[in-house]
Amino acid sequence: MRRLVDQGALQESGQTRSRVYRVAPGSEWQRTYVIKAGLAEDLVWAQDIRPALGQLPANVLLIWQHGFTEMFNNAIDHSEGTRIRVEIRANAATTEMIVSDDGVGIFRKIQHQLGLLDERHAILELSKGKLTTDPARHSGEGIFFSSRMFDSFDIISGGVSFSHTAEEGTDWIRDNAVSATGTTVWMRLGNRTSRTTKKVFDEFVSGDDYDFSRTVVPVVLAQYAPDPLISRSQAKRVLSRIDLFRVVVFDFSGVESIGQAFADEIFRVFARSHPGIELEFVHANVSVRNMIERALSAR
Repeated sequence: MRRLVDQGALQESGQTRSRVYRVAPGSEWQRTYVIKAGLAEDLVWAQDIRPALGQLPANVLLIWQHGFTEMFNNAIDHSEGTRIRVEIRANAATTEMIVSDDGVGIFRKIQHQLGLLDERHAILELSKGKLTTDPARHSGEGIFFSSRMFDSFDIISGGVSFSHTAEEGTDWIRDNAVSATGTTVWMRLGNRTSRTTKKVFDEFVSGDDYDFSRTVVPVVLAQYAPDPLISRSQAKRVLSRIDLFRVVVFDFSGVESIGQAFADEIFRVFARSHPGIELEFVHANVSVRNMIERALSAR
């Protein structure tokens, strides 16, 4: 503890048994970039971001490089904005980064270009992976993998926010009190995490070609409170584009109940017509599990 105090990582107050240690205030860095020809995420990383992050373990730096370059490039190529602002806040324990633009908003753009129901539907599709509005230049994998590399990963845009935390291991949608302009991505990572980019990729890819073949679908994102997941149309929304994967895991965290038609559409109708896709489910309570098992037995 004395060494950490001497290094400036901790602050101490009080005496003897009343002594209290707190993480010392860290550094802050920020810069705004004009979106124009020649702006490149790899150059910004090498010239500005990497030095601003300071001395971090190699695995942590690689995660930051992946997350920053993906989000910064998304803002360059997709935001239709004029500026990108990057903020970094760091202390001895954690580092946070905010990448924000003044563009049209990621969820609104996905909704309009793909003809989706609303911004919440855009988040549901984005959470599955392999979603892009520009397939010629992007694979649609950047946000999916980046969100799973950080301790916390949030996107705030328009009337909704997308959130993924490593601790909970699932995705959430939150309604914004005030509609947010542009897109803001907030990433947080412990400075001594053992997580690596390879571990994250290995969880969802397979084969010699390192194919992105496995996805996790957070079913709760399809639920519009207070209405439960009952209908086949709701199920079809959850099933949209999952034929792009070989293994699909339906995560029922936060889902209290589902209807017979909803379960039947996924675990009997879709399963029978797509025998090459392996369907799994996790975090289902007793009520949800009973409905799923009823559909499986009918199959």
